[in-house]
Amino acid sequence: MSYFKKALFLLLFVSTSVTSFGQGNFEKMGRQAFMKSDYKNAVIQLEKVEGGQTSASVQKMLGYSYFQCGDYEQSIASYSKLISLKPADYSAYYYRGKARLNVANAPKESLNQMRESFYTSAIKDFTKAIEISGEEDAQILQNRGIAYKDYGIFKSYKVKKAAEKTACISVFNSSIADFQKILTMQPLRKDIVGLIDYVKAQIVSLK
Repeated sequence: MSYFKKALFLLLFVSTSVTSFGQGNFEKMGRQAFMKSDYKNAVIQLEKVEGGQTSASVQKMLGYSYFQCGDYEQSIASYSKLISLKPADYSAYYYRGKARLNVANAPKESLNQMRESFYTSAIKDFTKAIEISGEEDAQILQNRGIAYKDYGIFKSYKVKKAAEKTACISVFNSSIADFQKILTMQPLRKDIVGLIDYVKAQIVSLK
């Protein structure tokens, strides 16, 4: 091997090693920030990880970090990538559902045409999380019940016909059903009792 070939090989080897070390450092620093609940810095570091788009662990940390930073649309994107990599991770559906619900409830006029889609997608995510986990977890049920409640309120603003009213009441009843399931497991939950009373009042207002 000539001198120049040796020099080029050495340069490529060093360059690759430094890059790999740097990429490993980004993930390590991102993980450390994540563990310290420094989610803003975690995002900064994890976004630099080469191959992070196909790393389930990186996308899981990014999804949660974006969520904690209030960047719900980016959180949805990361959890969607995580689901494509690990479709049996029920927590990815749970947090994507929470992020979608937050987007649905965001006071942005630009979302008005998409708001219903975010509500229904959030409900589907919570339902999938329950299906994968294999049990009716009170926390997931509460979030799905709230999603049904918020979706019902959204639909109630547009009620004009009897069929629309019936559909709206059906959504509210789904909310009550989820809250009642929680009370069978945790009967002392006054907050859940309050939510049931609130949803029932919404139904009465439609009649």
